[in-house]
Amino acid sequence: MQHATDTTMLGNFNDASFDYYGVHSRFFRKDGKFLVETDGPDGKFAVFEVKYTFGIDPLQQYLVEFPDGRLQALSLAWDSRPQDAGGQRWFHLYPNEEIKHDDVLHWTRLNQNWNFMCAECHSTGVAKNYDAKTDRFATTWTEISVGCEACHGHSSRHIAWARDQRSWWPFGKRDDQRMGLLVRFDERHNAAWPIDPQGGTARRTVEPAPLRKEVETCGLCHARRAGFKEDWEPGQWLSQTHVVEALARTTYYPDGQNRDVEEPYNYTPFKQSKMFAAGVTCSDCHEPHSAKLRASSEGVCLQCHAPDKYADARHRRHASVDPPPTCISCHMPARTYMVVDPRHDHSFRIPRPDLSGTLATPNACNDCHRDKSPQWAAAAVEEWFGPNRGGFQTYGAAFHAARTDAADAATLLAAIAADGKAPPVARATALSELASHISPANIGAARSGLADPDPMVRIGALDMIENLPAGQIWSIASPLLADPVRGVRIRAASLLAAVPTASQPPADRQRFDRAAKEFVDAQRFNADRPEGRTTLANFLAQRGQAPEAEAEYKAALRLNPQYIAAAINLADLYRQHGRDSEGEIILRSALAAAPDEAAGHHALGLTLARLKRPDEALAEFRRATELEPDSSQYAYVYAVALHSDGQRDEAVAVLKEALKNHPGDHDILSALISFNRTIGDVAAALAYAEQLAAIMPDDRNLAALIGELRRQLPKPN
Repeated sequence: MQHATDTTMLGNFNDASFDYYGVHSRFFRKDGKFLVETDGPDGKFAVFEVKYTFGIDPLQQYLVEFPDGRLQALSLAWDSRPQDAGGQRWFHLYPNEEIKHDDVLHWTRLNQNWNFMCAECHSTGVAKNYDAKTDRFATTWTEISVGCEACHGHSSRHIAWARDQRSWWPFGKRDDQRMGLLVRFDERHNAAWPIDPQGGTARRTVEPAPLRKEVETCGLCHARRAGFKEDWEPGQWLSQTHVVEALARTTYYPDGQNRDVEEPYNYTPFKQSKMFAAGVTCSDCHEPHSAKLRASSEGVCLQCHAPDKYADARHRRHASVDPPPTCISCHMPARTYMVVDPRHDHSFRIPRPDLSGTLATPNACNDCHRDKSPQWAAAAVEEWFGPNRGGFQTYGAAFHAARTDAADAATLLAAIAADGKAPPVARATALSELASHISPANIGAARSGLADPDPMVRIGALDMIENLPAGQIWSIASPLLADPVRGVRIRAASLLAAVPTASQPPADRQRFDRAAKEFVDAQRFNADRPEGRTTLANFLAQRGQAPEAEAEYKAALRLNPQYIAAAINLADLYRQHGRDSEGEIILRSALAAAPDEAAGHHALGLTLARLKRPDEALAEFRRATELEPDSSQYAYVYAVALHSDGQRDEAVAVLKEALKNHPGDHDILSALISFNRTIGDVAAALAYAEQLAAIMPDDRNLAALIGELRRQLPKPN
């Protein structure tokens, strides 16, 4: 980040223009200022001054300051690449969709707000300073760009140490290994990487510690995360001050590869890698102060991988290609973000075209050979390297099963959660995914996860037990209220909020109160975001503080009328207090602002059903399934509504279609059993019952039902 000056501004402000979906924007200078004329927060054209630049290569963005302290990032950016590479032009960050002035992605709205979205990683010593009462920012920094303290923390003791050294010179130096720094990034000290002459791969001479100070510190800015506290110190777990995203469905393919929708950054991909497991740190490959590689191109890979084995045509198998593919080509495939910015996947995986067909995942082979099929690529790999496939990331099948509600999802997820050799971030994800599959058979996985050294795994284990009854959950989760990592403590507090104070063991109440305060403070810190206000409202509602929860939900909707989660939860709060008519008003208002939100239509359908207006409810359920045809929940509820309306064949048809993508969904299978019995199709009901029994083999009631259905089958002639 820099001030806008003749030196720092790369974009063409010499009366240049750019057209985007009918919006004609103009860039010009006047009185020494850099100005842009474009659509403002009300959709009307106005002139705005660019106060700051953001980034250098391959693009530069521009920040506009508003009177309420907000800095907003223009969605019109400058492509700073050379002209022969397609650069030296204005472009829009969302070129294929029309972003209007009332869209949350418009440059004047929430998701282009520098104070929350950008500041922490592009400046040093940022204090957000948001005032919830006035809805204003007074954000400050100690350095406008990234300085020493961004990674090393407060420098006062280091400066005192340096002055002390100077006072001793030339008589000698005081012995201070840490030089007054908060932490020494010394993980590479005394650690060598000798290459095994047989395997051709290096092995670290010193076993890495569970807490990787350097990786966690780099993750402060190179992770998908959201901060909840500004007292971060270098070398501590990132979960101490941030909610860190694991292998989220929207960001990663089932096998952990980067999707090209949401940028994952490098922290979570790298923590999936075999290199991370072996002890590689960021600065083994990158020089942190110059931001350059330790060696040029793939030379950085060949530090640890013998060139005579891995830089050889026998390994690369592309001898006729000029130039030949590099290590990076096959093991770090790139995805492009922000239109022009290719980022390499840091999970360092072995290409698996054989899995592309079963998991619907990309592979590096077909990234180049786009005219060929994954089967073609898989056959070539097998011919070169034999039938046995390698790879460190072995959890693709489990996460694919979870995403499709396959019958074996719970078994596969539990195996990943229990696999001590699997990356902790994968085990954390497996535990979170098990929340909808929790049973007496796998509750042990949660208990083990709660004792894991990695806080992300402990948080995943807390996610897993979220659906347990309140009375059962306390004994399992309450020890985490005193966890050494704040992120774990506040997750435990949010999980235990539903347990009334009177039901809490007296010995635990003080710990809960302390963790609950930390949780509330974390949400208050993010009071500028509808997510923060809604999360706090949910907590207050669970604690029985309905008026306070209602106020927070409404505040969230003022910040973003399109934030459907706040409307849904507020409507549910009204439901609990017999105020469904008010819930309908809230949901209809939110859907007017965000008409394509399937969750809103589904919630409105439920509200209308309670208000005894079944025809209107049915229309809303239908709309939800149209907007999200892959949702098993929406399909199930829509089918139940159809069945109640007497449209029994239509209900069965909806469920059969949903079952294609969710073959192991309990609710869908149960409904198909019931509906087919109703219409007299005993054979179909039996088939679905047997399919459900394969998932629930110990269910005695289901076994009895299967016996009854078999007896009802017509006897063969």
